[in-house]
Parts: sequence; C-alpha cells; structure tokens
Amino acid sequence: MTDIIVGIDLGTTNSEVAIVREGRVEVIPVAPGVRILPSLVGVADDGSLLVGEPARNQYALHPERSVRSIKRRMGEYTAVQMAGKDYSPQEISAMILRRLRDIAEAHIGQPVGKAVITVPAYFSDAQRQATREAGEIAGLEVVRIINEPTAAALAYESCHSGARKALVYDLGGGTFDVSVVNLESDVVEVLASHGNNHLGGDDFDDKLITFAIDHLQAQHDIDVRPHAQAMARLQHAAEAAKITLSDEPYATLAEEYLLEKDGVPIHLSVEISRDEYEEMIEPYVAETLEAVH
Repeated sequence: MTDIIVGIDLGTTNSEVAIVREGRVEVIPVAPGVRILPSLVGVADDGSLLVGEPARNQYALHPERSVRSIKRRMGEYTAVQMAGKDYSPQEISAMILRRLRDIAEAHIGQPVGKAVITVPAYFSDAQRQATREAGEIAGLEVVRIINEPTAAALAYESCHSGARKALVYDLGGGTFDVSVVNLESDVVEVLASHGNNHLGGDDFDDKLITFAIDHLQAQHDIDVRPHAQAMARLQHAAEAAKITLSDEPYATLAEEYLLEKDGVPIHLSVEISRDEYEEMIEPYVAETLEAVH
C-alpha cells in the first residue's frame, strides 16, 4: 500500500488538510460543506477536548478553557494555560493537527502517518522546528516543511508553462509574508522574502477591541480589560465588525449584557465607519507595503 501524505495549512485563524488524488488537489471537508477548521482548542464542561468550531463556540463563554492563535507562539519557550493546566505551543498545535489527521483518515478510509506542512516564509528555524515537533506529537512524520508563498505559487501558477515571476502577498490571521518567487519547469525558487511573524488579522481586530474598550470607559466609566469573558466577547464582536466593513461603509460593535457595574447591566453598541477603521489600521497596511518595496 502506498503511503498517504497529506498537505496541511496550519493557520493562525483557520487550518485545512488536503490530498492529491489522480493529479488533482482535493481539500478534505471538515464538515459537510465546510473545508476549513478554526484553529482553536478548548476543554468542555465534562473535560473532553474541543477542536475547531466547538472550541470557537465555547471561547466567548469560557476563554480560560480555550486557546486561539497559538501559531503566534510557536518557537517560544513558554507555556499557555487551558483549564488550569500548562501546555507548550507545540502541544496545542498538535491537537489541531491530530484533528486534521483524523478528518483525513475518515475521508480516505486508511491511516495517515505523513504530512507536508506549510509555514510562513519568515518563520525562524526555532518556529519551523516547533512545527515539526507538533506534527510528531500528533503522530505525523513531517516529511517536508514548505514556505507558504511557495505553496501559493505552486497552487495558483501550476497551469502556466514557461518561466515567470510572481509576487505573493500573504496577510494571514497572525503572520505576514511577502515573497518574490521564480517559477520554471516545476521548480519554485524564492528570490526575496520579507515579513513580520507578529502582524496579521489579530492586530486589525485589536484596533476595534481598543475602540470598544475606550467607548465603554467613556460611556460607563468601566475598564473591561480585567474581565476575561467580556474581552472574549469583544473579540468576537470586533471580528464580525471587521468582516462587515469589508462590504459596508458602517458597522456596529454590539454585545448585550457584556458585564455588570454595581448591579446594572452594561451593553455595548457603538458604530464605526470604514473610514475610521482604515485610519486605525493604516500603519499596519503601510508596514506591509514597506516590506513589498
């Protein structure tokens, strides 16, 4: 029996798993009609492990029992807490990888023991090694680590013949990469690369969270930051508002009964315009363009 090697995009916000069948790439659905797995893990009320959508659903209610955006911690000699227990970033990432492996095995109908995993081009040796270790913990032999720009070039330029150059701009949930790649005769060579492993959608969300915190401070004279559950709900509201602002000129950050002050419920409802938001994130966009140059 030929060894099955899956390809895994282990992302800050979402992850996915794919196989090549009869020369075609097939992204394996994690649920009917859904091809991406939220990169969150959590511990349920009964102590069972939650990965993906169930962990994301729990996050707003029990942030202390959940972990998100672990990719930004890869390569750090640190521990993250979940349900009162310490885990390394590799262990948390392994939970996501193990879930993807299980999804692939159920879809293919045979065991999966090998994987190719993509990482940002700007990942350090320590971050790459941590990704390999996460794979090993998940029971996967990581046969290759591929730079995300290389993977993008292979995916989007595979149908073109002849030599060509492409610029890949990859602004993800937690990391940013820009690379110039040369494609010739099925060989992808990275000619130049720049980026920031701590710049991404999470930072864009944080601008909206700070906007909401400042509004609540001004309106109700209350600091939300010490309240973990309220902060988790603000995170959810900020992400929803950011997505709305992609298509609409205005969005409302709204959360009912966010918390209490002196027994009185505090509600959040504040409108923000796309112009205001673009002004907030302009320094981040400018940093990506500097990297392009």
